[in-house]
Amino acid sequence: MDRKKTYLIDMDGVLVHGRRAIPGAVEFIQRLIDGGHRYLVLTNNSRYTPTDLQHRLQSAGFKIDPNHIYSSALAAAAFVKSQLPNGSAYVIGDTGLYQALADVGYTFTDYNPDYVILGETDSYPYDKIIRATRLISSGVPFIATNPDPSGPSEMGLEPACGAVAALIEKATGFSPYFVGKPNPLMMRTALRFLDEHSENTVMIGDRMDTDIKVGLESGLETILVLTGVTQPEMIGKFPYRPSRVVNSVAEIEP
Repeated sequence: MDRKKTYLIDMDGVLVHGRRAIPGAVEFIQRLIDGGHRYLVLTNNSRYTPTDLQHRLQSAGFKIDPNHIYSSALAAAAFVKSQLPNGSAYVIGDTGLYQALADVGYTFTDYNPDYVILGETDSYPYDKIIRATRLISSGVPFIATNPDPSGPSEMGLEPACGAVAALIEKATGFSPYFVGKPNPLMMRTALRFLDEHSENTVMIGDRMDTDIKVGLESGLETILVLTGVTQPEMIGKFPYRPSRVVNSVAEIEP
């Protein structure tokens, strides 16, 4: 008997736009649950804790446990813990990133930190960007949660972590190490969390440059949905293709 497929599902642009569920997404998650499929909501958004994200999804009509949510903030925290336990960091980010780092024993400082870590936030104070730039220029390693230059919201596209990382890189000449998608590190961590293998796993996302790329490089089946950043005419600009393209998750039958 074939094993049931496991699903790694991007959040923004796939399940929700801001706080609104994408039509058919609530029913799709329920089909996974009813069918006994394992799944993980895998998001590059580092702003929120899993509990925060659960509440956001719940307000949109989803029934998803925090243990089914894994963010680039958690991936970044796991990474620095594996590299330098109980270290310190200068952080530009929001609650999700600070909490994830604190939970693995990291402290926060702007004086001689072990890392500069950049994540998502609703505003990027210029004085913090200047401080990060000076620390990185002095030799402090630079980590960023995700390379997404923009992300969907209820009001349309807005700048994201990757755009600010590019600004700092341009100023310093130092590239960040991106922990989130499309780094396969995040996928391996997610698969270990689920105790699953790549050949039995499907990646569903709205971005060719992160979701589909990381799924391909991790050996997963990939499904691109057209409810987020990527539009049909953009697909041909990439040298790789998703396994399937659908209008939305409403069309996916597990």
